[in-house]
Amino acid sequence: MRRHVAPELAGVDSPRDVAPSDARELTRMLLRRLAALEEGTREYSYVRSTLIELNLSLVRYVIRRFDAQREPQEDLLQVGAVGLIKAIDRFDPDRDVEFSTFAIPTVLGEIRRHFRDTTWAVHVPRRLQELRIALAKAQDDLTTRLDRAPTVAELAGHLRLSEEEVIEGLTAANARTTGSLDFGSADDDESGSPLADRLGQEDAAIDLTENLVALKPLIARLSTREQLILSLRFTDELTQSQIGARLGLSQMHVSRLLTRTLKKLRDGLNAA
Repeated sequence: MRRHVAPELAGVDSPRDVAPSDARELTRMLLRRLAALEEGTREYSYVRSTLIELNLSLVRYVIRRFDAQREPQEDLLQVGAVGLIKAIDRFDPDRDVEFSTFAIPTVLGEIRRHFRDTTWAVHVPRRLQELRIALAKAQDDLTTRLDRAPTVAELAGHLRLSEEEVIEGLTAANARTTGSLDFGSADDDESGSPLADRLGQEDAAIDLTENLVALKPLIARLSTREQLILSLRFTDELTQSQIGARLGLSQMHVSRLLTRTLKKLRDGLNAA
């Protein structure tokens, strides 16, 4: 049945088993056949599907350029296959161009678009996403040319951008991935303890420290007796009766003086 649908495949059990040299010639013939067929027909669908299966090796070749840890290979294969289908649909067999020469940039562009649009851990503007791609290409080009990593100034000159724009783009690239606070690093002195255990926490005494700094000039403006009562009450931790006995005052008088002094300090803090 298949031979009647696509005579070019006579004797071929599976397109995946075709040798690369034969696949190029077979692809060339099938692309010409596809261009002559009416879209939507059974034969058109069969030839198109065969071309996709015949050239999936191009997609696998392209995805080897990408880090497998960033995205599952199967996901990239699906995305790349979309690019391959677009290349098949857009290719003009009358042009003197190899299909692989046309298809590889199309597949590569589809995968890069996938990374640009769907794999960012934090949403950033499209302008910065595109800038990150341009920076990655510039870094590769300059690293090859200079035999070292390029500086921000060299990247800016290469892309005709300001150094501030380059720094912004490099910073945006960090939004692509995030790390769990539960993960540690074997390089850390903490023997890989979770990052969450080593993050700083809000100091409960920070407000107290700020208040003490703000109180210092207010206390300096108090009378000598008021400063002494404060010291006896809050530094020596004497009771109002003990303070009264030491200063020759009644407990009630000490209470009124202490209340008045604390009110002065509170009013001073609120006005600060």
